[in-house]
Amino acid sequence: MNISSASDGLAIEPKTLAEGAYRALRRDIIEGRLAPGEKLRVEHLKDNYGVGAGTLREALSLLISDALVVSQGQRGFRVAPVSLADFDDITRTRVMLECEALRQSIAIGDDAWEADLVAAFHRLARAEEKRIGSESREEWEERNRIFHEVLISACPSRWLKHFLSLLYQQAERYRRLSLYLQPIPRDIHSEHESLLQAAIRRDADGAAAILSEHILLTFRSVQAIPAEQLNRKNPA
Repeated sequence: MNISSASDGLAIEPKTLAEGAYRALRRDIIEGRLAPGEKLRVEHLKDNYGVGAGTLREALSLLISDALVVSQGQRGFRVAPVSLADFDDITRTRVMLECEALRQSIAIGDDAWEADLVAAFHRLARAEEKRIGSESREEWEERNRIFHEVLISACPSRWLKHFLSLLYQQAERYRRLSLYLQPIPRDIHSEHESLLQAAIRRDADGAAAILSEHILLTFRSVQAIPAEQLNRKNPA
């Protein structure tokens, strides 16, 4: 896996107006500027995002595929709701699949995989040091995603990695809430470092246990957020 090219993905310009609107809407949904359950009125949003109604509907259709927007037939579109039951399902499924993928990756990963993993961790650690403001949070979120992808990159199952990519995306809104509100104290850097060291030692059982707790801690963090905050619009 080429770490530098993967981490530059956010800088790639959108190829079409619909892709640009999709990215902007997706970012605003994930970061809470568009609240869970909020009605998405095409006639208002097309001006906000600087595109025509047809282009905006195309972008919203892509977001339906991402399960971030729901269609209400003739009544238009809404931001998909969030709930602890939904996140619990995402979390438990992710733990089950990602721990298995990590075990396979540790068993098969070669020296190049190990070098990529160390590089991904160090890039993540640098982003952790400056995680202040929205741009720095974006950089950290991207590098966090890459670190988790590299951990399981030696797993030979294409479908397992595909399903995990979908689950990671679905968890993103909840993870952002956890990072933004910080309802329980965590040292995420130490969590990642422990995971890295176990993987390098080729301790599959230990790494799987650390990864499971790492993912479950995010659920517990979201669980500690009051319900009114969970569904509130983020003004940031």
